[in-house]
Amino acid sequence: MDARSENSAIPLAVDLDGTLIATDLLWEGLFALLKKNPLNIFLVPFWLLGGPARLKQAIAAAVDIDPATLPYRPEVLKRLRDEQSNGRKIVLATGTPRKFADAIARHLGLFDAVLASDGDENLTSERKRNALVAAYGDGGFDYAGNSRHDLKVFEAARAAIVVAPDRAAARWQASHGSELIATQQPSLRTILKMLRVHQWLKNSLIAVPLVLAHKYVNLDMLAPALLAFVSFSAAASAIYIVNDFFDLTLDRSHPTKRDRPFASGKLSIPFGLASVAILLVISLATAAFTSIEFLAVLLIYLVATTAYSLAVKRMLLLDVLTLAGLYTLRILAGAAATGVDVSFWLLAFSIFFFLSLALVKRYVELRSSTLNVGERIAGRGYRIEDQDIVAQAGMASAFSSVLVLALYIDSSAVRELYREPWLIWPLAPIVLYLTMRVWILARRDELHDDPVVFIIRDWRSQIVVLIGAALLLVAGW
Repeated sequence: MDARSENSAIPLAVDLDGTLIATDLLWEGLFALLKKNPLNIFLVPFWLLGGPARLKQAIAAAVDIDPATLPYRPEVLKRLRDEQSNGRKIVLATGTPRKFADAIARHLGLFDAVLASDGDENLTSERKRNALVAAYGDGGFDYAGNSRHDLKVFEAARAAIVVAPDRAAARWQASHGSELIATQQPSLRTILKMLRVHQWLKNSLIAVPLVLAHKYVNLDMLAPALLAFVSFSAAASAIYIVNDFFDLTLDRSHPTKRDRPFASGKLSIPFGLASVAILLVISLATAAFTSIEFLAVLLIYLVATTAYSLAVKRMLLLDVLTLAGLYTLRILAGAAATGVDVSFWLLAFSIFFFLSLALVKRYVELRSSTLNVGERIAGRGYRIEDQDIVAQAGMASAFSSVLVLALYIDSSAVRELYREPWLIWPLAPIVLYLTMRVWILARRDELHDDPVVFIIRDWRSQIVVLIGAALLLVAGW
């Protein structure tokens, strides 16, 4: 019997989580459960008292997965298809709940048999080994796995294929010389993408109270402002990661968001959770060194952003109002960190300005949607026929921000702060240019980014912002 014939007579069993797919469906199911209803978190400990099998079964009963969008490992899929074409029996052997395993098996059409967890047995480690040995005999199967939970199965298999191994599986593979299907390790670029470092620029709003109060050369105020920036940036990154966990299914169906680190499987959810913990420690510790007032604002920000991720982002209009409020909260955070008072004018301008940008973001989503009339955008509270009213509200907010700015420029407060107040009048047309240009580009389908990030990156916007900043500086001298 040649090697090919011998292999075809031996079933190939393959693990699911971490092996066939670059994710863990238990974690994904848990976040889908919490997204469905955050109060479900209180049920999890009771389910866990019944053991891991009970927990998995309860989660699987409450949520569904879309097997078509999961991050399958292409090397493993190709190997399975090649083996199947050679007449080999392929078995899916996984600790994942049967509901999920069967859905994936139906989608791929590769498996002759499925062994999975049920409400009574968590099919991992020794239990998986025993099930495979009972079905095919000791040494009567080959097995592909990735983690320490697979070591006992490797020992009972005729041959082991170690895929993207954790430390324990990597040591086992090295000592036994088994076949290795390695995957690319996460790059620094992937880590930075997870942190959304480019979004940290939004936290420069913390410096606005300092700049407008002409205190930007005061070192005693610059230090807490810098600490506040670090604190908010760490907190924002933590929230972005958590938000990615809740949006895994939606992101995988999106043409660009599918490449995000967790949606694509480049980073694991446990790695993300550890990162969240570290980032929150950094954020809260830095805030504690700043001021109690700033710490209070930061906690409000964390609560508000978490609520936004869990529920508010799917609520009509409340989502954009919350986004505008979160930008304004950054300004209040800067005031709390430095002790500089903020005026009603600044807060009113901020609300209208950022409400306009939040609405343009929703408008772009509606413009790019292929839904029919009456259908909602996935994960949002808007329907395709809302385009016009969203655009009207957004442009009205833009003009309102300019009106507030113009009234402020003509107020007595400006004459007290600036020696040459007439120099800051061009700020009104500058803001009008920024906002209306964004709206025109959105209407032309030429805006494909977060509008705030677009303004930061766009060279024309950079020029007019620098002109405005220069006018403020000169007017205050």
